[in-house]
Amino acid sequence: MDLPGPRWKKGKDGKDFAALAAEKPMSSIVAELQASLRDSEAVATLAAHTRDAILMVGRRQAKLLNCASFGRAVSSAGTGAAERHWFQLGPEEVFFLCHALKCVTVESEKKARIGAPELWDLLASASERFPEIYKAYQHLRLKNWVVKSGLQYGAEFVAYRHHPALVHSEFAVTVVPEGKAFGTRCSRMKVWSELLCALRASGSVAKTVLVLTISTESSELGSLDCLEQMIVHERMITRWIPQQCREQQDKPSREETSRDGQRQKFCREVTSNEEQEHASGGVVFSYWGVVLSFTILCSLLVYKLKS
Repeated sequence: MDLPGPRWKKGKDGKDFAALAAEKPMSSIVAELQASLRDSEAVATLAAHTRDAILMVGRRQAKLLNCASFGRAVSSAGTGAAERHWFQLGPEEVFFLCHALKCVTVESEKKARIGAPELWDLLASASERFPEIYKAYQHLRLKNWVVKSGLQYGAEFVAYRHHPALVHSEFAVTVVPEGKAFGTRCSRMKVWSELLCALRASGSVAKTVLVLTISTESSELGSLDCLEQMIVHERMITRWIPQQCREQQDKPSREETSRDGQRQKFCREVTSNEEQEHASGGVVFSYWGVVLSFTILCSLLVYKLKS
């Protein structure tokens, strides 16, 4: 079954969002954001209770954060060169910017600097599922997908091909851990009814279910070293609808349609030629019939005159 392609949104002024995204791919936006945050030495403050972070940036960095769809703008102040913006970053976002892109420094509310290993310990202790959830987030982000929360669709994430303002999300992403290290968290998507619910929910909003299976041989998930040992397997799941498959099989291809058209045209030409030959033969036969009848009548007339 063919998967649907990206569903680009339509601009009010007739803008072609697909062409706009092609001119400015997400990879170049993220690279520009990475360089800008490094140059500005951006610092994010980690909240003690929520494990979210607040990042203060300038106007240019704020624009790039919006374009790359990182975080959520919460406030702004000042004008011109002194203009400042504050963004709220989720646990996966702040760790990705700190560890993967290495463009943000994280500190505590007491202004103490937090390194990547310590940040991992804090986030993993706050949420048992953080290791596999972050691995899935990093996997998609490094492939230049825009990753946002998928709670409203019954999934961990939804994945966009570009900025959500330009295109609808294509995948509802479900994260499934495998291995003894994950304990009882491995039971997800093992029951047919749960899989069917996910397919129904995603299908009703024109999304494909993407299951990311996270496996690892490491027994210690509290350490940052386990991140490199995790392996991600991608599986796309779609519903098989018999009626649609039947229609696709019964629908003739272009080549078959062309052949049928040529065959019908040839048959029409042959029939037309046969009709013309038949009509021509009928005319010839009628001509000789008239001549024979005239000859017979003349012979009878001569015979009667002689007698």
